[in-house]
Amino acid sequence: MSAVPKPQYQFRPMTAADLDAIMEIEPHIYSHPWTRGNFADSLKSAHNAWVLMHNEEIIGYALMMMVLDEAHLLNLSISKAYQKQGLGRLLLEHMISIAQTLNAANMFLEVRASNISAIALYENIGFNEMAVRRGYYPAHHGREDAILMGLAI
Repeated sequence: MSAVPKPQYQFRPMTAADLDAIMEIEPHIYSHPWTRGNFADSLKSAHNAWVLMHNEEIIGYALMMMVLDEAHLLNLSISKAYQKQGLGRLLLEHMISIAQTLNAANMFLEVRASNISAIALYENIGFNEMAVRRGYYPAHHGREDAILMGLAI
């Protein structure tokens, strides 16, 4: 048995009280971050919104919209200090589990074409490229394509 304790991670539903902490993370990991209003609107729309906690700190979050039997992953984010530790996968698997609980048949998402590490994670989980949405995302110089990916669950 190891004397080093394993880090403790917990999931809980996101609340409006979490937005200050989320707004501390979001602009450090995206060139075009969501606004506080985007998060507040998602919460008001009763989207499935979860935070990933390490001890008492929010280190990640995800939001998902359900439409009939389809889950649309809107945002999946891990704080920069906690990236590359498998926590994005942990959070994605949690969201897939939530979608299954809600009887979703499929999960869909868009990802920037330049976000190679996210695309690799999604493919590793079993997502497949379905289409390219030309000019979907704002970019520093013009627009960037999104890859539409889907997973049968």
